[in-house]
Formats: sequence, structure tokens, C-alpha cells
Amino acid sequence: MGQTGQGAAAPQKLVRLGSSFWRLWWANAINSIGDGAFNAAMPLLAVTVTKDPQQVALISAASYLPWLLVSLPAGAIVDRYERTTLMWRGQAAQAAVVAAVAVTVVAGGVSIPVLAVACFLLGSIQVVITNAAQSVLPQIVPVDLLQRANSNQYVVQTVGESSLGPPLGSLLFTAAATLPFSVDAASFILSAGLLITIPKRISDHIGRRSSMRAEVAEGLRWLTSHKLLRTLAVLLGINTFCNRLGVATLVLFSTQTLHLSDRAYGLMLVGEGVGSLIGGLVNVRIARKLGPIRAFAVSLAANSVIYAGMGLASSGALLGVMLALCGFVITVSSVVTVSLRQEVTPSNLLGRVNSVFRMVGWGLMPLGALAGGFVAQHLGLRAPFLIAGGVRLAALLVALPLLIAETRAMREKFRTSTEP
Repeated sequence: MGQTGQGAAAPQKLVRLGSSFWRLWWANAINSIGDGAFNAAMPLLAVTVTKDPQQVALISAASYLPWLLVSLPAGAIVDRYERTTLMWRGQAAQAAVVAAVAVTVVAGGVSIPVLAVACFLLGSIQVVITNAAQSVLPQIVPVDLLQRANSNQYVVQTVGESSLGPPLGSLLFTAAATLPFSVDAASFILSAGLLITIPKRISDHIGRRSSMRAEVAEGLRWLTSHKLLRTLAVLLGINTFCNRLGVATLVLFSTQTLHLSDRAYGLMLVGEGVGSLIGGLVNVRIARKLGPIRAFAVSLAANSVIYAGMGLASSGALLGVMLALCGFVITVSSVVTVSLRQEVTPSNLLGRVNSVFRMVGWGLMPLGALAGGFVAQHLGLRAPFLIAGGVRLAALLVALPLLIAETRAMREKFRTSTEP
């Protein structure tokens, strides 16, 4: 009886998401495939220039450095302007940057500094786009469907970036080094065309012209005063640092230690997308069964073990399985944190709170990438994964008492609100 009821309710929820959401979803789907091709091709292109782990890690660091440097002003921009307009204009600019990379490849001007600059520019624009996408979602989706909407978005993004895009990118790269970058540029243009068709959301936040510093400070104060979100942001920061520490030299670990070909490397990356797809399909049930905070904590604990397994992997197949498990638990924890943030944050502050959260949560990623290159250089290509797993577990154990207390507080609040 319960299963039948759930099955009958699902179509209604899909309908209620609305046409604006599905246009956003399709734009994300198209762009994610292009980004997946780019993400597989860029390290392969870097390896044609140098085999130095620290220089290869520099490319990864440049991609994520904007989350540390650009996040705060980006949040204020997202709270000042119409969010879908920011998104499509940003993607048009990204198309131009990726096209310039393709031209550089043809001209034979590829170097580590050139690739690092391109990745930094793309990452800077992506900070604004990602913030705007997360901030506009509560404007086009009912609050009770945010978890499902975020799951749908996360699934299609990870499938594109981790399952479909990487093998496509590595296959195209073996045919011609410019092809994956051309595909990514085309995906930006198609995605921007879809975003233009989404009706604009004119809100009270649009057009505000108070001091940028004052607006950023307001978002910073709001997040730091919220104990749960503050703790989640710090934990996310440590975990994304460890993620980059481990995978910054993944291409070298795969091709040199495990002796995978360029094509096999791209296929191995599919594992993460498969795990993310499964995680996206079941994360709503997991969050309901365990509670969002407990689901988050269990995901982090599992990922600590998974990273140790990645460092001990003896074959590309085993590493692919570990990546699939990693994709699964990351999807669960990511959807939980995004949905909680969207539910509790006022709409006029959401862009700035997102920016502070992501700066703390993602700002350490470039440092993690540089640390990964240093560790790999001096301790070997397996060491970054093992160290990352240990640091993740230690951070979770420190934060666990607070997470347990917050879980109890949420249960008590729910019990009080449902009492007659």
C-alpha cells in the first residue's frame, strides 16, 4: 500500500517542478557533458607538457582558486542582479575562454601557465554561475521539492561530468587535442541559449546598490551565527581540501602507477558518475530514513575509508569501483547540505550566504591540490589518498558531538511543531 502511494505521488512532484526548472535542468545536462569532456582532456593536455606532479597539480589548483578569491564578491553580485541572466552571460564568456584554449592548441602555444590562466578564468566565471544556479532554484521550485530538485540537478551534472563527458573527452583527445575543447565551447553556447528562455525572476534583491563590503559582511554574519551551517561549511572545507589532495595527481597515479592508457583513464572516471547517479536516485530516501545531518556524517565517514581504498588500489578496475563509491557518498552529502542551506536562508541573503559557505567549503581546494602535488612528489603517488582519508576521519570525529547535538535539536523541534 505504501509503495503504491509513493508511486502515485511521484508524477505529481515531477509536474510541479515546472517548465522553468526543466529548462534549467536541460541547460545543466548539456553543459555538464561538455565540462566532463574538458575535465578529462585538460590533465591529459597538461601531461603532454610536463610529467612533474607539482606542475600538473597547479592546473587543478588554478581551477579552484576562484572559490577562495572570488566567492564573496560573487555572492553580492548574485544578490544584486537577475540570476538567470548572470548565468547565460557567464556561459557565453566561458565559451570564449574554452575556444581560446582550442586555438592555442592549434597554434602550438600550450604551456602550464597558459592552461592555468584559462582554468582560473573559467573557474572565476563558474563561481558566479554556480552561486546563481543554487540561489535561483528556490525561486522556481516549491520548498517541499527542493531536495528532489537538487537531486535531479546533481545527478545530471555528475552523470555528464563523470560518466558521459570523460570517456568522450579522452576519446576525442586521442583523435585530435582540440576536439574536446570545441565540444565544451559548443555546450556552453547551447546551454546559454536555453537559460535565455527561462522567465526572469524580478525580486526585491535586484538593483540594490548599498556598499559591496556591507552586503558581503551581512552574509558573513548570518552564516557565522548559524551553528549548524557554520559547522557544515568547515567540515566541507576540510573534505574538499582532502578531495583535491587525493585526486590532483590522479592522472599520474592512473597512467604511471596503474599503467592505464588515455582512453582507459577516461573510462575509469565513469565510475564516479555511476556512483553519483545511484546516489542521486536514493539520497532523498536516505536523508528521510537517517535524517539529513546523520546522512551527512555517515557519508563523510564512508568517504574516509573509500579514499584509503583508492590509495591501495592495484588496478584501474578497482580504482573505478572506489570512484563509484566516492561519487555515491559525495552526492548524498552534497544534496543534503545544499537543500538545508536553501531551506533555512532568506531569499535576499541566499547568494551571499552561498558565497560564504562555498568560500569556506571550496576555498581550500587549490591548497589541497598543491599539497597533493607536494605529497605525491616526495612520498609517492599513493600517499595523497591515504593522508586525505585520515584527515577526513579526524575532522569528522572532532565535529561529531556538535552534529549529534544538532540532530537531537532538529528532532525536538519537529516533535514540538507536530504536537497538537
